[in-house]
Amino acid sequence: MGCDTGLKPRKKIQSEQTENSNQQLKEEKTMSSTMVRQEMPNFTMDAYDAATGHFKTVSSDDYKGKWAVVCFYPADFTFVCPTEIAAMNAKYDEFQALNTEILAVSVDTKFSHKRFVETEPILKGLKLTMGADGNQEVSRAFGVLVEEEGVALRGRFLFNPDGVCVAQEVQADSVGRNVNEFLRQVQAWQHATKTGEVCPAGWRPGKKTLPVNTDVEKMTGRVGDYITIEEILD
Repeated sequence: MGCDTGLKPRKKIQSEQTENSNQQLKEEKTMSSTMVRQEMPNFTMDAYDAATGHFKTVSSDDYKGKWAVVCFYPADFTFVCPTEIAAMNAKYDEFQALNTEILAVSVDTKFSHKRFVETEPILKGLKLTMGADGNQEVSRAFGVLVEEEGVALRGRFLFNPDGVCVAQEVQADSVGRNVNEFLRQVQAWQHATKTGEVCPAGWRPGKKTLPVNTDVEKMTGRVGDYITIEEILD
């Protein structure tokens, strides 16, 4: 995991049928498999603050009232993972300008994070905080833990200041994620939240939005009167 070129299916974990497990299974069936529109799970874990070079503790409370990104990756000292971390770091100042905090997380220890940052050339100048989910509880709470391998999938979650997840992306390990697209999503979500307008496919700052907050009746069934496919793809 994290460096495989082949894609392995995840194993299904069989629940033991005990007196209480039937009720638990019923509750699980009512739960969504996505984090979207759910509140950030509560967590506390060790971390390595690459900006200061020191260890610290981070918790879900640190991100209350803020836009926040929790970004899981499979493992330190792999191949795609440092490119993703470096890409997020390269855009760090732009995320900060949007008042958005970033927490990178893997199941590695804080000591592994420190050595990883110190030895991997592409991570030179890293400013991110790296959570150490050694007991795998945080990865499990976010639904990205591959239980039989003990590592997390590439899961990236965006939370609004109310602590509610508005966007997530989860991938297997051989292909990295696009930080520019994710930055665009943060900009779009912040604009929609602030204005009450909605953002069409591919929206970027300065492009046309859809004013459902004022013209909802006129727009119903007539979106094409407000925006063209050429404007969407431009």
